[in-house]
Amino acid sequence: MSYKGIRQEQFAGRGALDVRTAAQSSADERSAFIRRTYGHLAGAILVFALLEAVLLGPMRPAVEPLIQAMLASRFGWLIVLGLFMAVGWIADRWARSQKSPAMQYLGLGLYVFAEAIIFLPLLFMAAFYSSPTVIPMAGILTGTLFIGLTGTVFITRKDFSFLRSALMIGGFIALGVIVVAILFGFELGMLFSVLMIALAGGYILYYTSNILHHYGPQQHVAASLALFAAVALMFWYAVRLFMSRD
Repeated sequence: MSYKGIRQEQFAGRGALDVRTAAQSSADERSAFIRRTYGHLAGAILVFALLEAVLLGPMRPAVEPLIQAMLASRFGWLIVLGLFMAVGWIADRWARSQKSPAMQYLGLGLYVFAEAIIFLPLLFMAAFYSSPTVIPMAGILTGTLFIGLTGTVFITRKDFSFLRSALMIGGFIALGVIVVAILFGFELGMLFSVLMIALAGGYILYYTSNILHHYGPQQHVAASLALFAAVALMFWYAVRLFMSRD
């Protein structure tokens, strides 16, 4: 049976579940979905920036012990990364919830807050122990690449879902290299940062393509979370790239 243009009935008291993708919806519905997705992405980025400004500004004396604790031990940082991955998984599940819009927003908010915490040591070092141009340059690079990659997908209308396997393999390899670097204490240089920026670019292509071809018209929160994760990954390694020049 084709899923195109049909509705799947659910008999667990939740009513009918719309299984159309945005691509199969009307032009108005599709446009509204895209506007909501990128509006939520912009909101998530703004909240992230405000959180960092507050945590590294007025609340800096209160958060410095946390930052020092995160930087003090390689194994402590490994635990932080593990917790972040667990929180990210939970946040993504909540953002994809079909039961409650409130749960979707809770997932997105949780993920933005978790990113703000894990970024603290990196942005602390960049803001107070590196060139003042590092963070602005990283932001400009990330924004430029994001706009270019997004424009590529919207102009070509190409489906980049074939990248899924390559991105999964690349992500596992990158995670393995990061864990080994943490355990044995060696630096990941500029080349690794460049490769990770390229990997994040692949994720942006993949998720943007999914917005056009595979997400449902009511999945704007989950779609914005996925895009925010890719943008945050690119920004992280852009900051590291420019810091490595100092």
